[in-house]
Amino acid sequence: MYSALPWMFHIPLSFLPTTSPGFSAPYLEDPLGGQGHNLDGAILPFPLRAGFKQQALTVSTDPEHRFELALQLGELNIAYQLAVEAESEQKWKQLAELAISKCQFGLAQECLHHAQDYGGLLLLATASGNASMVNKLAEGAERDGKNNVAFMSYFLQGKLDACLELLIRTGRLPEAAFLARTYLPSQVSRVVKLWRENLSKVNQKAAESLADPTEYENLFPGLKEAFVVEEWVKETHADLWPAKQYPLVTPNEERNVMEEAKGFQPSRAAAQQELDGKPASSTPVTVASHTANKEEKSLLELEAELDNLELEDIDTTDINLDEDVLDD
Repeated sequence: MYSALPWMFHIPLSFLPTTSPGFSAPYLEDPLGGQGHNLDGAILPFPLRAGFKQQALTVSTDPEHRFELALQLGELNIAYQLAVEAESEQKWKQLAELAISKCQFGLAQECLHHAQDYGGLLLLATASGNASMVNKLAEGAERDGKNNVAFMSYFLQGKLDACLELLIRTGRLPEAAFLARTYLPSQVSRVVKLWRENLSKVNQKAAESLADPTEYENLFPGLKEAFVVEEWVKETHADLWPAKQYPLVTPNEERNVMEEAKGFQPSRAAAQQELDGKPASSTPVTVASHTANKEEKSLLELEAELDNLELEDIDTTDINLDEDVLDD
């Protein structure tokens, strides 16, 4: 005995493998005359083979395939709706790339926000010269623990105090000390004190070897001048310049801020703060000059401490030279 398996065969479907670009687009969209809604999966390969991606997008019912076709065809609205339904970070990133390629920066920003792509947002904000976006990104990245992006965003805006506090909060005290030494000399003493306290928990001798520039001024030439330069930079660089003026700005490596700040007198507020003995959070405090005897004594004390320091006792097992600047 023989068993028979019945199945439905649509004659128009048998002609689809021979379809060529000469067939009309309406025929490819509905070759079965409205009777083949349940055969979309079977029909789909034929318009694709013929090169009719737009018709394939109309026929397809698979969200994944429709999203890919929408990206290939540049259909931002369809891709956006599918990304909203899928709630996938990967799809938002793909849509953001398409939006950028079509100069739809508003849509790109929204997509990158949905994807939590802070690096992409930073790139978009800096490339477009959007200072407000960079500022909001810095605050949002810091709030979400994206410290690398937050630091770079603050640094690009010249908010060095925020950079310093971020390094301190994240336990990056050595980096904070070097940042202060380079850009915020009035904060060096405070940071070195914090660094000493933290390092003393691991190695007391290493902590004692850290020299505070305000205590050993003779070892840090130009420190007093650096305080004046810091105040000069804060007063003369308070406003952000438009991005279009970038070609007119002298590169930092070609500038000599010591020469530019010559003759500058700190404001009365800074001088009054020095007299009151308040900590220099936003304005530097000028350090009183030491006498020659005190400088010699300080130098002798430091040399004695360095002579008594045994480098073999320093534990470096926890030091990783390949570690990132900040932990996200």
